[in-house]
Amino acid sequence: MVTFDQFLEMGPALPSATERPTRETEVTLRVGEKIFAMGTPESGRVCVKASEQEQAALLPAAPDTYAVAPYVGRHGRVPVELGGVGADELREPVTEARRSTAPKRPVRTFDAERAT
Repeated sequence: MVTFDQFLEMGPALPSATERPTRETEVTLRVGEKIFAMGTPESGRVCVKASEQEQAALLPAAPDTYAVAPYVGRHGRVPVELGGVGADELREPVTEARRSTAPKRPVRTFDAERAT
C-alpha cells in the first residue's frame, strides 16, 4: 500500500519534475507546465499519464487497482488505487509518465544515469 505522501515523493525525485498544488486540494506532478500525475490526498487514488500500451498492460493485470479515467482515459490517464499498489509497482508508471512528458535530452541523461 502506498500513501499519498509516498506518491508525492516519487515525482520530485525525478529530474526536472516538480510538485504544484492546484485548486484547493489537488496536487500535480509536472515537468515544466505539463502534468504527468495528479491526485487528492483524501481520495486514496492518483491519476498517472500512460500510453495506450501501458494502459493495455496495467488494466487487465490488476482491474481493482487500475482503471480508465472518465473523460481523460482516452487521452492516456490511468487512475491508481493507492491501497492496491506497492511503492515499487507505482514508481514504474510514475517514472514512465515523467519520461513521456519531459523533453528528450533530460530523458536521455536520466536513462544514462540509471544505466550506470
